[in-house]
Amino acid sequence: MERVLEGVKVLEVSAWAFVPSAGAVLADWGAEVVKVEPPDGDPMRGLVTGGITGGPSFPWEIWNRGKRSISLDLRHPDGRELVLRLAETADVFLTSYLAPTRCKLGIDVDDVRARHPGIVYACGTGHGPAGDEADKGGYDAISFWARGGLAASTTPPGTSRPVGQPAGAFGDSLSGMALAGGVAAALVRRARTGEGAVVDVSLLGTALWCMQMSIAGAAVLTAAAAAAAPTEPDDPTGETDGSGGSGPPNGSGSSSPQATNPLANPLVNTYRTADRRWLALCMLQRDVYWDGLCEAIGRPDLVTDPRFADPEARSRHTAEAVAELDATFATRTLAEWREALATQPGQWDVVKTVLELPDDPQARANGYVQPVAYEDGVQLPMVSSPAQIDRTPPPLGRAPGFNDDADDLLRAAGLSDDEILRHRIAGALT
Repeated sequence: MERVLEGVKVLEVSAWAFVPSAGAVLADWGAEVVKVEPPDGDPMRGLVTGGITGGPSFPWEIWNRGKRSISLDLRHPDGRELVLRLAETADVFLTSYLAPTRCKLGIDVDDVRARHPGIVYACGTGHGPAGDEADKGGYDAISFWARGGLAASTTPPGTSRPVGQPAGAFGDSLSGMALAGGVAAALVRRARTGEGAVVDVSLLGTALWCMQMSIAGAAVLTAAAAAAAPTEPDDPTGETDGSGGSGPPNGSGSSSPQATNPLANPLVNTYRTADRRWLALCMLQRDVYWDGLCEAIGRPDLVTDPRFADPEARSRHTAEAVAELDATFATRTLAEWREALATQPGQWDVVKTVLELPDDPQARANGYVQPVAYEDGVQLPMVSSPAQIDRTPPPLGRAPGFNDDADDLLRAAGLSDDEILRHRIAGALT
């Protein structure tokens, strides 16, 4: 199968995870991605995570699979010239460097476009290309998760500290997918008009995209509350939570994230089973599924309970409904609830652990996780980019060794072996 970006050349001048993850997606889709590394390599090569040692560096492999590698010292005038020579033959220039560094190294938009006017120039930043903090660096734990509102929104009330990201590079990978999509859109425009484009994606911007339901919803609820009580005085104690409501941002009650929210739905919630597993209900049409769920879980009494007998009553007694469901789901195991919930049409699933994900039947059926082989029989499970073309998962390969492809890439750019040797002796080329 021909991959959709076959023939597209991407020059990636970046480090760590955000922008390299975009390069990995483009490589999955068939682009030739050339990774330009400094003389000491991308720091991700040597990153040890959580005390894990031995075998391939999985953070490096994940975000750099399928690429080629060349090491150039961009502080050296010849190294700068070489990267611009490579850019002349590329369709996309992909970078994580901030504007001041790009200008200092001579690889900013105008520098690259002077050599290749139609190139797609794509940047990944912490906080966007405009504003006072445009030149401020960022990491996903702070610019995406903390500043972007996700930490506060996922932290239960009474918790000693905000909840952390569910996985390393979580915000990086979401932002990288957005950047890859922006690059693909810019390539379509270039194919249609011949014009390049500058693509910008930031960690903060991606966080706001992910949080847009809450952003809009909070504004609507705040306006509704103000209209309902226009003469209510300010909180005399100053003990508001900043969420636009009167209760804790995530509600109260043992498992309900919205128990005090007048728009809350006890059927969009998580409930713990007798064997300490979790079930996630997502029955957005609460009043359509309420009766059937109550019958399926052996609580037909809740259907006729005056607190839950009609939609208005259920809205007034959300916290009580959550408490009843908490108590009920705690009486049986996950296996028992799987069987019971299969008898009703409402939507639900199991809260799975990371160790269970590669063996998920749907993950297997769709090739979402693929083993990549290394020396000594080591296999690393790698996740393919989620956008499949023609219902086929992209083939995944290993990340390149450091500077593995330097000579071949420079020869393809028109340099002779003598020129390559001269640059290596001068220190511009590792």
